[in-house]
Amino acid sequence: MDEGQFVASVKASIDEAVDYIDGYIAPQRAKATAYYRGDEFGNEEDGRSRIVMTEVRDTVQAIVPSLLRIFTSSDQVVEFAPNTADKTDMAAQQTDYINHVFYNDNPGFSILHQVFKDALVRRTGIIKWRWSEDTEISEAEFENLDEGQLLVLQQDPAVEIVEIEEETEQEAVTGPDGMMVQPAIVKYGVKIRRKIEKNRVVLESVPPEEFLIARDARDIENAAYVGHRSLKTVSELVAMGYDRDEVEEHAGQGDVFVLNYEAQTRNPAIMSFMDRSDNPDQTMRRVLYVESYVRIDKDGDGIAELRKVCSIGGAHHILHDSVATDVPFAFFCPDPEPHMVIGQSIADQTMDLQLMKSNVVRATLDSLAQSIFPRTAIVEGQVNIDDVLNTEMGGIIRMRQPGMVQPFSQPFVGQQAMPVIAYLDDVKARRTGISAASQGLDPDVLQSTTRAAVTATVQGAQERIELVARLFAENGMKRLFRGLLKLIVRHQDKPRVVRMRGKWVEVDPRYWDADLDVQVNVALGRGTDQDKMQFLMLLAQKQEQIMQTAGPMNPLCSVFEYRNTLAQVCALAGFKDAQRYFKEIDPQQMQMMAQQPPPPDPNMELVKIEAQKAQAKIQHDQLKLQLDAQEIQMRHQSDMEKMRLETMVKVAEIEAKYGTQADVARLEAEIKRGIEIEKASIGAAARMHGNVTGVGNG
Repeated sequence: MDEGQFVASVKASIDEAVDYIDGYIAPQRAKATAYYRGDEFGNEEDGRSRIVMTEVRDTVQAIVPSLLRIFTSSDQVVEFAPNTADKTDMAAQQTDYINHVFYNDNPGFSILHQVFKDALVRRTGIIKWRWSEDTEISEAEFENLDEGQLLVLQQDPAVEIVEIEEETEQEAVTGPDGMMVQPAIVKYGVKIRRKIEKNRVVLESVPPEEFLIARDARDIENAAYVGHRSLKTVSELVAMGYDRDEVEEHAGQGDVFVLNYEAQTRNPAIMSFMDRSDNPDQTMRRVLYVESYVRIDKDGDGIAELRKVCSIGGAHHILHDSVATDVPFAFFCPDPEPHMVIGQSIADQTMDLQLMKSNVVRATLDSLAQSIFPRTAIVEGQVNIDDVLNTEMGGIIRMRQPGMVQPFSQPFVGQQAMPVIAYLDDVKARRTGISAASQGLDPDVLQSTTRAAVTATVQGAQERIELVARLFAENGMKRLFRGLLKLIVRHQDKPRVVRMRGKWVEVDPRYWDADLDVQVNVALGRGTDQDKMQFLMLLAQKQEQIMQTAGPMNPLCSVFEYRNTLAQVCALAGFKDAQRYFKEIDPQQMQMMAQQPPPPDPNMELVKIEAQKAQAKIQHDQLKLQLDAQEIQMRHQSDMEKMRLETMVKVAEIEAKYGTQADVARLEAEIKRGIEIEKASIGAAARMHGNVTGVGNG
């Protein structure tokens, strides 16, 4: 295939996709957008009610919060499952990092909100991912820099010196000899330009009118053509690396996308924004840019390969052509049709109800207005017209004779329209599952209905929303996160340190497996949140009983499953980060703890402590008895010595008085013998008391 044939084939694929989207899909999506915004239908009459009910918007806004809660109730929207036993840790790190890229490096919540609303209203919600190598440029000025500071700036590879000014100053300094000198000091004024490369994953929500696909496509992955058209400025294209002269040469050649009806319906002010012909800055001129992924046999081997082709202008001048590995788009549709990419939306199910309900309410209000302000019949020439047209309370109507003014009273017939409105609401509830009772907004119905009936009503609405969530998960989220994994493995060529699960971890995707299975974690299940919470608490109690009976690492329920239950309780309660309350369990640490000897029985430890306390009390009592015995013995010896001395004094007095000689030696022997007898009796009493105490304590 020569270059001319290749360009013609690409252009034909683009034109066919544009004809399919703009000619068939876009008018229906523009109509849905107008209904969602509450625009008038075009059948309004002057003097009549022009109210527009907002069934489409009310239904969509009732569904979006539930979908966002389902997909964002956990920090891990998607989980990568290992395909071999040795890749468990790698899969866990990939899961954490890809979710970090989705939520932290990009506004994940905002992107999901935009895509879900586009899908529910306009049938198509599209997320596009790409690897950005854009460069962030900033300028700054510095003054009074010395040579060292200037050298630091010059050595920074990201800094370009734009301007530099040198200024010499004189400063008085005291020299070694005490003399004042004035050396010359050089200061620098510098203007720099700093360039920082932003190599990262970029996610964006693509407006539905910018997305192109072949009319016979059944899915994005195998479609013959998928494209993204947009209006970019000359400056943006030059920043992407394209030649400015080539861009300006082909800009404005049949760029009819500026007149796109769907884009104007979604944003009526876009026309004034797109028309930049009066801007003297030509770099702000807007150019049609189409990024195409087309299957084409360029090399003539008989097999059509996927190629990425970038073109500008209505003539689709090709700026870039290369072989592509995949199509970087994830598609979301709430009601897909079999064998088709673009199906139906919630707006398609409720637009006719909005039209009918608006007409019924308009007629009701018209009837009410006619009953309050009836028409008036007058006899021409017999009544003052100004008085008749004056609606002032108590105003006078001047007539030439009585009966010249007669009101045409109309009864209010709006009561007959109320059953019709209720019927239309019932039809909407059957189509979408959204009703006042299912949302808990009808207290009269809920008070007069059994709990089982209310639960069935709520579950019926939840099943419709959960079906949409499951379709989004299987058809959109899986493809999105699988594409993000492949993109990061392909382009991130150096490690990166990020905070995951409360820790700073080095992530190096160069050694990852890009073919892991993808599982979407969406909070689906029957029953209300309260029912789920009660079941989880009962489950946690059962797990606690099992672990208390069979140990924390039993084969039926270990601490790993118990921690998962607690984390799910936190997620259901609205706390996304369960690690703030329950740490992640390290399998290696748990294995080491299991190998350690079991902790002692608290009851046996209590018995040991009581025995030690009893032994200490016995020793304390024995020591006290010994001290008491010693004290008694010392007191007795003191008394005996005192008695001996008193006896000797009395003997001396007798000898002096009567002149006789007393047998002092015999008296001392008697006293000594009495002391020995007293000591023996005290010791025997102490030993007897000690034996009795020991037997009682034992």
